[in-house]
Parts: sequence; C-alpha cells; structure tokens
Amino acid sequence: MCRMKLHYNFLFVLLLIASCMNEDNNIPRRKGYFRIALPEKQYRSFNNGCPFTFEYPVYAKVVPDTEPGAEPCWMNVVFPSFNGKIYLSYKQVSGNLPRLIEECRTFAVKHEVKASAINERDWTNYNNKVYGLIYDIEGDAASNMQFYLTDSTQHFIRGALYFYSVPNKDSLAPVLKFIKQDIYHLVETFRWKSDSTNTAVKGDK
Repeated sequence: MCRMKLHYNFLFVLLLIASCMNEDNNIPRRKGYFRIALPEKQYRSFNNGCPFTFEYPVYAKVVPDTEPGAEPCWMNVVFPSFNGKIYLSYKQVSGNLPRLIEECRTFAVKHEVKASAINERDWTNYNNKVYGLIYDIEGDAASNMQFYLTDSTQHFIRGALYFYSVPNKDSLAPVLKFIKQDIYHLVETFRWKSDSTNTAVKGDK
C-alpha cells in the first residue's frame, strides 16, 4: 500500500513539473539583439569648397552625391559601420524659401504612415544666422530624422537620415540614438561662410 502511494505521489510530481515546463514554453519571450559596440565620440571639420562648414564624426566620411540630378554641394555623410547615411542637399535662396521649407515638411510627413510620432524642434543660432527645424521621426519609418537649415536670405540645406536595412525601432534603437547625437552636433556646429563659391565637393580619402 505504501509503495502504491509513493508511486502515485511520484507520478503527480512528474506531471506537475511537466505542466510547469509547458507553461514556461508558452510564455512569449522578448526578441534579443546583438550588442553593438559604439565608438568614442570624436569629430572633425568639413570645410571644402561649399558655402558652409560643419563637424561630423571621425567614424563617418563625407562623399559627393553622384546620383543623376545631383547639384554642386550635394553630399552624403556615410556611416559604413552602421549601414546608414545622411543625405545633404544645398540650394541657393532666391525668392524660393517658402517652397523649399514646404518641400522639407512634405518629405518629413510622408513618413507618418510608419511613424509612431513626428516631433518638431526649432533651431535658432542668431549669432551665426543659422535657423531651421529638426524632424525627429519615431517608429519604423524609413527615415528617422530630417532637418533643414537656412540663413533666410541666401542659403538653404536639407538633411535626411536613412539606414539600408529593414526598419525596426528595437534593433536600431542604440545606433539610432547614437547617430541622432551626431546630427545634433552637425546642426550645432553648422556655419555659413561669408565669401564662397560653390565648387565640386571633394570627399574623404
């Protein structure tokens, strides 16, 4: 009788353990991502034949935009290690400032379909006559940050950040936060040149 009781107790314990294991297997687990090693923040100056200067990180490189239709002083700040790129396109202002600003707004809001939010931040640097707007785009949008800068009379530049991978806010989060800091640094250090002539952009070697 005692052996029968022990046998049933043993079976009960086994069934209880198996039940707990099945419940644990049914619990959805958070998807993990590889940890990305981020380099130390260091910057260098771009000052090369265009009517503006700015600082960009040493782990990026500036290359001329060679796409069909590209204009002088159109360039890309490329992040090879992160498979990302900031497109920069420069325009001279000549009665077309409202249209240029509206085009930037249109490019930003077209990402509303995938974005969870689009936060706008005004940028004003009175001392250096740099004014603009930064669009911080959250969610799984193709472009997570866009901006424009102008002196309101002569110069205008637009920037847009893109990654060459399927947008996923969780996997991109550390890199995105890291590069957004670089974009803010680019904006903060952006200056117009007093005397300059647009020439072809010479990229980093």
